[in-house]
Amino acid sequence: MNDIYIWISTIGAAMMAILAIIIRLRSTKKPASAKKIILPPLFMSTGFLMFLYEPARPAFLQVIEAVSVGMVFSLLLIKTSKFEIRRNQIYLKRSKAFAFILVGLLVARIAFKVIIGDTIHFEELAGMFFLLAYGMILPWRISMYLNYRKIEKELEKNPKSKWIIPAQT
Repeated sequence: MNDIYIWISTIGAAMMAILAIIIRLRSTKKPASAKKIILPPLFMSTGFLMFLYEPARPAFLQVIEAVSVGMVFSLLLIKTSKFEIRRNQIYLKRSKAFAFILVGLLVARIAFKVIIGDTIHFEELAGMFFLLAYGMILPWRISMYLNYRKIEKELEKNPKSKWIIPAQT
């Protein structure tokens, strides 16, 4: 029965990765906004309600491990997230590496699940992967927001700019 849950969650993760790639590619066609950067981690934070269910609560060391791995993975997303100014508006620049990074993260997640899936209960593993994902998205979105605000201020100073600014300066 535990194997069924692992397969279902793996297929669900693959579908979410595909959906994230599609959404990210579409988002490069519309101007970015602070709201679009801030809202995903805010909406995702409702997932913390899963920890009201006791079996989903990982041990403190597992929490630290999951969040730390997520923060390391976020560095890849931070490095590939760049903004550009087009028609006096700020756009997220399409990154060719983003899809590969997301697929790589999915493969790593599946590998972790296969390696530690038999030693940790399914609910606890789900909690750990949620913490990993949140530990990844929060630093990434904070970095994006700070860079967005920086570019927004530059655009206000020089509204005729047509330059590209990397996410990390």
